[in-house]
Amino acid sequence: MSLGPVMLDLEGTTLSTAERRLLEHPCTGGVILFTRNFESPGQICELVREIHGLRSPGLLVAVDHEGGRVQRFREGFTHLPAVACFGEAYDRDHRRGRELAKMAGWLMAAELRAVGVDFSFAPVLDLAHGLSGVIGDRAFHRNPEVAADLAHHYMSGMQQAGMAAVGKHFPGHGGVREDSHLALPVDLREEADLAPDILPFERMIHFGLAGIMPAHVVYELCDPLPAGFSSYWLKGVLRDRLGFDGVIFSDDLSMAGAEGMGDYPARARAALHAGCDMVLVCNHPQAAAQVLDSLDVEPDPVSSARLARMHGRKAVSWGELRESAAWREASELIGGLDASPMLEMDV
Repeated sequence: MSLGPVMLDLEGTTLSTAERRLLEHPCTGGVILFTRNFESPGQICELVREIHGLRSPGLLVAVDHEGGRVQRFREGFTHLPAVACFGEAYDRDHRRGRELAKMAGWLMAAELRAVGVDFSFAPVLDLAHGLSGVIGDRAFHRNPEVAADLAHHYMSGMQQAGMAAVGKHFPGHGGVREDSHLALPVDLREEADLAPDILPFERMIHFGLAGIMPAHVVYELCDPLPAGFSSYWLKGVLRDRLGFDGVIFSDDLSMAGAEGMGDYPARARAALHAGCDMVLVCNHPQAAAQVLDSLDVEPDPVSSARLARMHGRKAVSWGELRESAAWREASELIGGLDASPMLEMDV
């Protein structure tokens, strides 16, 4: 069975009978995990193993695990700093900032791969314009060249650990004040003025970025639809102009920034029609079931092939990882950088 175009979430730390049925639906392609699904490294490893065992090829298992405010798994995992700290290190010493970013990317990915998670929705490629509270220290830097450089090294570390990277939120969420979880932000800049925000995505595509998540933001002077529902942005700019041939994941369809596109099935169809390969439906099991039942059962073979490349590679066990000198060095160094409060954030 091919991977379908829908990514769902789960209510708890184990699979229910109803959730198994949803995951076995031919239009399902993946699962995104949240803090509510986590109790311990051993428990999450078993949950992921069960999810992967339901289908062949296995469903994709993903998580938002950036560090700082956005880290779903805590107990037993290294507390990762927000990536802005690597930008601060870069400003003091370029080489050191790059080294830390690469080590952090490896550490994040190695720990997740050790419990079976295929990929994290990381890194954030938005710029730190000082406007967006929801982005804030999740961005590497305000300078697009520096952000791209650090993101490249972060991705290199991820790849070394066997994980593909997903850059977000195309073409840039940093230039608006509103939080797209709560409202539909509108960016009033001309497309030429968006060039700095697009540059990190363009650079990372050149470096082999495997996935991209567009923003639930309207760039009104370019297209009236939010980027994640805009064929102009996804097909015209991302695919045709920038040459991106990886996976396009929608942002969560339950966010306020998606509400103007209609009910959940309408949102899913609009995102897929615009160019998304996979849509995320989170925190609403009934809506997820509605989306699955509303879609054609025949998945797009091109999207399915792209999605298959998101499966994680080479992983060691949790115990083997923790016994390695590389993990001990990275965990001590990167974990020691985090002096900020660990506040959970649904993003």
